[in-house]
Amino acid sequence: MSAQRIVAGAADGGSARYVGRFAPSPTGLLHAGSLVTALASWLDARAHGGSWLVRIEDLDTPRNVAGAAEAIVAQLERLGLRADGGAVRQSERTARYEAALQGLVARGSAYPCACSRRDLALAAAAPGDALAGGERVYPGTCRSGLRGKAARSIRLRVESSPGSGEAVVAWHDRRLGVQREDVARAVGDFVLQRADGVFAYQLAVVVDDAAQGVTDVVRGEDLVGSTARQIVLQRALGLPTPRYLHTPLVLAADGSKLSKQTGAQPLDLVDPLAALRLAGGVLGITAEGTRVAEWLDSALRAWRARWAGERVVPRA
Repeated sequence: MSAQRIVAGAADGGSARYVGRFAPSPTGLLHAGSLVTALASWLDARAHGGSWLVRIEDLDTPRNVAGAAEAIVAQLERLGLRADGGAVRQSERTARYEAALQGLVARGSAYPCACSRRDLALAAAAPGDALAGGERVYPGTCRSGLRGKAARSIRLRVESSPGSGEAVVAWHDRRLGVQREDVARAVGDFVLQRADGVFAYQLAVVVDDAAQGVTDVVRGEDLVGSTARQIVLQRALGLPTPRYLHTPLVLAADGSKLSKQTGAQPLDLVDPLAALRLAGGVLGITAEGTRVAEWLDSALRAWRARWAGERVVPRA
């Protein structure tokens, strides 16, 4: 993998027809935070005259809730957010992830790792090791081989530029502006397939976005920290880099991100218009209408005026 300084922007230089997506995990129903992302991604796709896809990210089987995928699609439709085509499931696309993974291993861009959580914790306790962005930086223990141990996971080899110690990714977020991260120093070699055999989020999302022709990713600000890793992986696989827009988060009463893991309540869709108005407020949208369709039309005009004509920084 080339250890170049990357500036990411529009896929295909901005010439491709817009394709956006909303990719929820079926670990529960949509809540107020996930509606903000769904609404923003739908509005952005429609404002640019593009397609809007729904992808169910259900690889982490133990966390999935039975019937949640179907219920999420029904929630979206009740809110007037209808996808172009049926929802696809990552659990039905594992052959794509396996092919991408084996290609990386064959080229020497990925390698097996025997480290357990305990091994990593002990390595991180050594002097000079630290947390970066809430994650332990992988120390490269298995880069030169397993030393007789059994492989547990597979990691991407994140190379630094010769003499610089950097694998810097610079990318443009349409809302947050220019972002930069030295992936080698901030994360190190990251996992592509977990010890339990599950393909990691970073690999699955990169493969799926490319396979589905996604040109624009609109998602929550909590995923800003994943973007540089995904760009490094896109380059390792020879895949295009989409444009990115990360939306504001909905916070719980204690100031933490509202999420299913922290007990966020499912959307109350007795009044879908009220739910849309709350989500629009988080996005800074002022819209009018007494029916869902009217409100969405008004919100679309507001979004188009704010986001559909902004200058997009192209990929270098």
